[in-house]
Amino acid sequence: MQDRPVIKTAIPKRRYQVGTHSASLLGEIESGDGRTYRYILAFVPSGQREPIFYVCVEPSPPAERADGAYRLGIVGEVMSEVVDTDDRWGDLDAFAEQALKLGQQALGLQHASVARLM
Repeated sequence: MQDRPVIKTAIPKRRYQVGTHSASLLGEIESGDGRTYRYILAFVPSGQREPIFYVCVEPSPPAERADGAYRLGIVGEVMSEVVDTDDRWGDLDAFAEQALKLGQQALGLQHASVARLM
């Protein structure tokens, strides 16, 4: 998976069970890839250790800040793209809600129940 976030350290802010996947929402992230992440939601299939899908928020580059302070992006096995730019992605609750929806959609878990564990 290219563009996979390289996470040196992070603080778990929330954990979820989404059908057969666990999802960890991370904040206060120190990355090893030169990027500045505000939040990352990582989806891990049950029984596995490595995430297979990420939803990430990064500050927008200065030239794009008129569209919003933060970029919301997805990283999966075959895709890596920015899906939206908006100020609201800097808010934990707004990010969590949208990131869960994006993960469910990408992983075919639209009908799976979402349970917040932490």
